[in-house]
Amino acid sequence: MKLCILDRDGTINADSEDYIKSAAEWQPLPGALEAIARINHAGWHVVVASNQSGLGRGLFDVAALNAMHAKMHSMLAAVGGRIDAVFYCPHNPSEACHCRKPASGLFEQIGERYGMSLAGMPAVGDTARDLQAAIRLGCTPHVVQTGKAALWRGQNLPADFPPQTQVHTDLSAFADYLVASA
Repeated sequence: MKLCILDRDGTINADSEDYIKSAAEWQPLPGALEAIARINHAGWHVVVASNQSGLGRGLFDVAALNAMHAKMHSMLAAVGGRIDAVFYCPHNPSEACHCRKPASGLFEQIGERYGMSLAGMPAVGDTARDLQAAIRLGCTPHVVQTGKAALWRGQNLPADFPPQTQVHTDLSAFADYLVASA
């Protein structure tokens, strides 16, 4: 099975310093949904691994999160794409849980759910912590220069990114890379 693991906020949809708290606030980045559809059509299963500390902070509830994901799934279906599963950490940083990236818990859950090693599977995010979590299970790290990583366009990545991180302008550029290398 070919499995591609994506971060959500800043990778698939626009991010906000005030958190994405409702389906109305959840807006896909230009070309991101079509990129996921191209990844699917190339034979890849796509899952999301996302920190959602807004739950732990009381900024939104699980019903609001489910509504955001329902909107994402509906919009993806309209362009011929799909996300097979969404794994998320509901904790705020002070809880010191094992699932909040950069800890590897979400990736361990993904490996367990699919009954497979994640070694060599691509993981895509817009922050170092997304990729630090991924490499703990052997994923190949990819950063998209959207969301928080937009700050580093045209610059070297900060030292906290894994040294083998591959850089892509956006999710569409990553999809082009993945499809061409398959």
